[in-house]
Formats: sequence, structure tokens, C-alpha cells
Amino acid sequence: MSDKLNIRNKKASFLYEFLDTYVAGMVLTGTEIKSIRLSKASVNEAFCVIENGEILIRNMHIAIWEQGGHYNHEPRRDRKLLLSKKEILKWESKVKREHLTIIPRKVFLSKKGWAKVEIVLAKGKKIHDKRQDLKNKDAKRDLDRLKAGKY
Repeated sequence: MSDKLNIRNKKASFLYEFLDTYVAGMVLTGTEIKSIRLSKASVNEAFCVIENGEILIRNMHIAIWEQGGHYNHEPRRDRKLLLSKKEILKWESKVKREHLTIIPRKVFLSKKGWAKVEIVLAKGKKIHDKRQDLKNKDAKRDLDRLKAGKY
């Protein structure tokens, strides 16, 4: 079940430098988990905020379930993430002190079928860092082509 689910934020590694990672559970309604199991969700524009000692994921799109009727959910509502108080306080101090951001990198299903989200504490990259990453990526691609004998 979890092998088929592939909901990722592909731009995150290009735009941010990852400093720390946690896996957190999400508080979802019944129609939301059904849409996630059908891979009808997106974390590309999502980010996390800490309010009142809770960490919330904002702007994560989960498509409306077609058979939901009047039980359906809002596609972009705030969703609470399940982390311990100690972890939340640790990240909250880093976010305030060092001006970092928390972004979701991937959504997956655990072996038990629970929806989980991998969140990362990240620092935005500068333009020259992004250019260097592109140069490294091109050089690696050229080396792989040489090894494969395609040149």
C-alpha cells in the first residue's frame, strides 16, 4: 500500500538546505485519508507554522473525495501534526532565533496504514548556492554518461 504512494515536494531540495528532519502523524478526516490513499494530494506549496504550542501544516491540498457527498472536507484547511511538546518547542526556538522555516517534504503511509508526513527544518538557499547545485548536477550527469559509454 505505501509503495504506491508518491506525494513529494520535488522543489524543496533545490530551494532549501535541510537541517533537521522529523516524521509526524497528521490529524485527518475520513474523506481526506481516502483521497491521500488515491495519491490525490500535493505538498508543493505547503508550509508549517507553530501556533499555541501546536504545529500546523498550511496550504496542503488534498482533493475532494468524489463519493464524499456532504461529508467532504475543505481542500486547503490547516491540519494538525502530531509531535511531542519537546520537539515542537525545540523547533519553535530555532525558527524564531535563526529565521528558519518548516516545510513538508513527503507524505506517505506507514506499515499500519497511517498517513505520515516528513517535515524538515530548512534554510533558504541563495542564488549562488542554487547555481552551484546545478553545476554539480550537470557534472554528475556527464560523469554517468562517460561511465555508461554514451559519449
